[in-house]
Amino acid sequence: MVKEELEVAVLGAPVSPVPHSSVPMTPTVINIHSETSLPDHVVWSLFNTLFLNCFCLGFVAFAYSVKSRDRKMVGDLTGAQSYASTAKWLNICALVLSLLLIIGFIILLATGTVMSLQAFSQMVKDHGGY
Repeated sequence: MVKEELEVAVLGAPVSPVPHSSVPMTPTVINIHSETSLPDHVVWSLFNTLFLNCFCLGFVAFAYSVKSRDRKMVGDLTGAQSYASTAKWLNICALVLSLLLIIGFIILLATGTVMSLQAFSQMVKDHGGY
């Protein structure tokens, strides 16, 4: 026997508030509307604004994220979804462009270091160490 069945068997049938009432009991249904989970990407936009603000895309994404949050608070889910989608794509563009710029800078820094070491060694070789 399942635990719930055991408890029902032990406790017995529910007792009506009025003994021997001829009115049938009707169930009460309460509909609870769950809050729709709609991401507004505010944290991601704030991160891009503070750290990876390539071409000010992070700031624009942050503005769209705030607009999305405002629309969600008002109850306009379609408008909130539209602003959130725009913020998401702006965040993706800001992230990709910033990563490409950082990788390019690292490559230029590494090749520039190698080239300067080669030029220094050539200069030392040509001038005899002085």
